[in-house]
Amino acid sequence: MSQLRDQLAAVVRDCYARGWSPATGGNYSALVTRDPLAFLLTPSGVQKGSVQAQDFLEVNAELSVLHGIGKPSAEGLLHTAIYETTSAGAVLHTHSVFNTLASVTSGDEFAISDFEMLKALEGNTTHEATEVIPVVANSQDMLGLSDEIRRILQKKPNCHAFLIRGHGLYTWGNDIIQAQRHLEALEFLFEVEVRRRALER
Repeated sequence: MSQLRDQLAAVVRDCYARGWSPATGGNYSALVTRDPLAFLLTPSGVQKGSVQAQDFLEVNAELSVLHGIGKPSAEGLLHTAIYETTSAGAVLHTHSVFNTLASVTSGDEFAISDFEMLKALEGNTTHEATEVIPVVANSQDMLGLSDEIRRILQKKPNCHAFLIRGHGLYTWGNDIIQAQRHLEALEFLFEVEVRRRALER
C-alpha cells in the first residue's frame, strides 16, 4: 500500500508541475480492492503540487472514508463509475489548457486520427487509428453525471478517456503506469489536434 501511495503521489505532483492541475484542480485515484470497491483518492481542496503519500484518503464506492483525514471530492463518484465499468486500476483527472479547449471545440465527441502517438493508447497498433473521445456536459449533479459515464463506458468499452465540457479530462489504465502513459499521450494529442484545427481555420 505504501508503494501505491508513493507512486500515485509522484504522478499527482508531476501533473501539477506540467500545468495539468493548476490551483487545486483535478483528482487522482488508485484501486485498492475491486470487491468490495476501495480506492485511494486525493482529498478535496488540496494543492496538487504539495501532495504527499499520506494525504490520500481510502474511500469506498459511496466515498465514505475508510482511512485518512479529509473530505473526498464529490467527483470521486466518477472514479467509482470508471472502476465499476472498466478494468481500471488507476484514474487520473486533469484540467490542462488543451484538454479544456478540446472539450469545448466539439460536439459530443472529439476525434483524433493519424498521429503516431495514438499507438501509446492500449490496443492501438497503428498511427492510422482514430481515437474517439466522448464529451459530456458539465454538471454539479455527480450522481447523474456518474450514471451518464456508466452508460457511455458500457456502450464504448474500448475507449481510453472522456472529456467533461469546459472542465477537463478523465483517463485511466490497468495500473498507475499505464494510466500515466495514457494521460501523457492524450495531453500531447489534444495539444497537437487543437493547434492543427486552429491552423486550418
